[in-house]
Amino acid sequence: MVAMPDLSASSRPVITRKDVARLAGVSTAVVSYVVNGGPKNVAPATEEKVRQAIAALGYRPNAAARALKKGSSQILGMVVPKISNPFFASLAEAVEQAAEEQGFAMLLADSRDSLTVERRHLRNFIDRQVDGVFLCSVLVQPDIQELRERGVRTVLLNFSEESPSVDAIGPEFSESTRRAVEHLASHGHRDIALVMGLTTGNAPDRREGGWRSALQGLGASEGRIFRCTFDRQGGYEAGKQFLAVTPRPAAVFISSDQQAIGFLRAVQEAGLRVPDDVAVMAFDGSDEAEYCWPPLSTVRQPVKEMAEAGVRAIIGAERDEPSRNQVFDCELILRRSCGCHAEGS
Repeated sequence: MVAMPDLSASSRPVITRKDVARLAGVSTAVVSYVVNGGPKNVAPATEEKVRQAIAALGYRPNAAARALKKGSSQILGMVVPKISNPFFASLAEAVEQAAEEQGFAMLLADSRDSLTVERRHLRNFIDRQVDGVFLCSVLVQPDIQELRERGVRTVLLNFSEESPSVDAIGPEFSESTRRAVEHLASHGHRDIALVMGLTTGNAPDRREGGWRSALQGLGASEGRIFRCTFDRQGGYEAGKQFLAVTPRPAAVFISSDQQAIGFLRAVQEAGLRVPDDVAVMAFDGSDEAEYCWPPLSTVRQPVKEMAEAGVRAIIGAERDEPSRNQVFDCELILRRSCGCHAEGS
C-alpha cells in the first residue's frame, strides 16, 4: 500500500512523472505505460501501485507535453453557425461521438451566424494546435487558406458545393428538394411556394434550385418565394407574409425544420389548418420535427453517416491525400403536415 504524503494545498509543488515513479517504486517508463494505456502491458499489482501513487500525489499528465511528443493534440475543433439550432446540435453530438470512438476530444464553437466570429474561432483552433477542424460555415465558399498554410486538416460539413482544395461533406440538397416538392404535387398541388433561408452574400442555395427544377418538371408556373432567416422567427414572419398573399398557394416547401415550426405557428394563429388549408414539407429531419403539431414531413439528412465520414476524413487520411467531396442521399420522412398519415405520425 502506498503511503499518503502530507502536501499543503497552498504550497503544493508541481508533481512530475518522476515523483509518481519514486513513490510507487517503479521506473518512469512504467508510469507512462499506465497513464497512456501502453504500449507495453503492466502487471495488475504494479499498475495498482502506480494508480495509488497518482491519486496520492494528485498527479495530472501534461497534455501539451504529450501532444508535442506525439505530434498530435488528439483534439478536433468544430464551428457551427448556431448551436441553438437542433440540427447543428445533433450534428455536433454525432461528430463528438464519432471522434470519441477514435480517442479524440472535440472543442465546439458557435459563430452565431457571424463571419467575424467564425474567423476568430478558426484562429483560436489554430493557436491551440488542434489536429483538425470541422467547419459549418456561414459562407457558401469559406476562406480556409490560413488553416491549409498551418497544416490543419479541415472538413466542410453540411456542404455540398464543389471544393477542390478541401474535404467537403454534405447532403444532396437539390435532388432531395426536388423529390420533396414532387411529393407535395402528388397530393394534387401545383401552386407550391418556397420559404428560403437567407445566406451570407445572398449566394444561391441548392434547395432553391431543386424547387425550381421540380416545378419546371411538373409544368407548373413559377411559384412564390418568401425569404427569411434560418430560424423559428424567420419562419413565423414568412408564414405571415405567405398568409397575406392572394390567391394563397396550396403548399409550401421550407428550407429548414426550424423555419417550418415558426411557419406552423403563423398558420395556427390565423385559424387555418395544416395540411387542410396548406400542405407543408421541410428540410433537415431534426427530432423536433416529429414532435411539433402536426408532425412535420421533412427531408432527413443522414447526420450520423456524415459525422463519421467527416471524422474519417480528418484522422484516417494522410496529410498529402487529395481532398474529396462526399454527397449523401437524404430520406423523405412523410407525416401529417404534407397530407400523409404515415404510421406513427
